[in-house]
Amino acid sequence: MMQSGTKVRSAGAKMRLGGLALAMSGLLIAGCAKKEDSADTADTTPAAATTTQAADAAAAPAAAPAAAAVAADNTDTVSGVKLASYTGDAAAGKTDFAICMTCHAIEAGVNKIGPSLHGVVGRKAGSIAGFTYSAANKNSGITWSPEKLFQYLEGPQRVVPGTKMSYAGLTDPQKRADVIAYLKTQS
Repeated sequence: MMQSGTKVRSAGAKMRLGGLALAMSGLLIAGCAKKEDSADTADTTPAAATTTQAADAAAAPAAAPAAAAVAADNTDTVSGVKLASYTGDAAAGKTDFAICMTCHAIEAGVNKIGPSLHGVVGRKAGSIAGFTYSAANKNSGITWSPEKLFQYLEGPQRVVPGTKMSYAGLTDPQKRADVIAYLKTQS
């Protein structure tokens, strides 16, 4: 008999703990939810709701403008380092270039997800015939100097907002210098 009474008390304790956990979960979720004024949560007619939404939209600040592209002749990096501070190693760059090969070929005339990077050093951005560039890249006015490539490889979206290149960037400046040294050998 004693055992069954103990089991009942254990089951009751488990139910209380389960209920407490459920209540805590509800409080946590409610705390994360967007708070609204009581006037906003009152029943409204569709016309009143539309008027409220229109007023809210008018009162809302304008959306932040899209990030401005870095000037075509600007080669400043986020980290502040310059390509001139590094000596690129083409052999190491060939190894580091392996990640680029997911989207780019080094052979002339071979486009993949990205354009061929054969002869990219000194080439005008968006100029490979037969490859569909983003308007942002095509109209960037960039010529791919080693310094500009060094900046671009650090953060492509920062340098050319709207580029199709979704790669986040190569943060290690030595690896960027190495990749550029390798690309220079592929012209």
